[in-house]
Order: sequence, then C-alpha cells, then structure tokens
Amino acid sequence: MNWTPLTSSNISAAAFDENTSTLYIRFNNGSVYAYPSASQLLYNGLLSASSKGAYHARFIKNLPNHRV
Repeated sequence: MNWTPLTSSNISAAAFDENTSTLYIRFNNGSVYAYPSASQLLYNGLLSASSKGAYHARFIKNLPNHRV
C-alpha cells in the first residue's frame, strides 16, 4: 500500500488497500483514519477532487471508520 501525498488544508495523504478495500486518510495533525467500507472509486474521487476536504466531508466522513 502506497501513500499518495495530497495538497489540502486538512488532509496530507491517502492510501487504498485493495486487499481489504480500506481507504486510509492521514490528516495534517498526524492522525490516520481507516475507512473499511470504502471503494477504489471513492479513493480515486478523493485524489481527483479539487477540494479534498470538501470531498471527504461530503462522501467519506460519515462512513464507518476507526483511528489507526
């Protein structure tokens, strides 16, 4: 699993584990959250979004997650 650096005021990087379909997001404060019900499509959407924070708030934030 490789982390992709992101340019955002809130999110520093994201990664997707294809084996477990888990999206990982690293925030600028250093915390990392795992979203095990995410999809590759959701990950790709985050990478291509013009506002990573807005995309996270709208499509990812309320998915089941846990801090890593």
